[in-house]
Amino acid sequence: MEQILGGKTDIPDVHPGDTVKVNLKVKEGNREYTQSFQGLVIKLRKGKSFTVRRVAYGVGVERTFPFHSPLIQGVEVLKRAKVRRAKLYYLRGLSEKKIKKHLK
Repeated sequence: MEQILGGKTDIPDVHPGDTVKVNLKVKEGNREYTQSFQGLVIKLRKGKSFTVRRVAYGVGVERTFPFHSPLIQGVEVLKRAKVRRAKLYYLRGLSEKKIKKHLK
């Protein structure tokens, strides 16, 4: 696992196009649990944050995670893809089948 410009050392090196699973610490009232968010990295701001997109029940959901957040329990890279862009905003308008075609 590599360090990203002064961020946490337990976060692996993520790139746009990677499919990642982010484990978050969630606190509701007096109970605390771990929630996971799995999706595609569409934007990376070096040393600051990364944005993950997934489609849940036909609705696109995007979340931005700061690298220095104490709420992040861990990030696991599930799949790497070769892409030729730094920002993958064009994937927002595509279906799941076409996204898989673009990410080979």
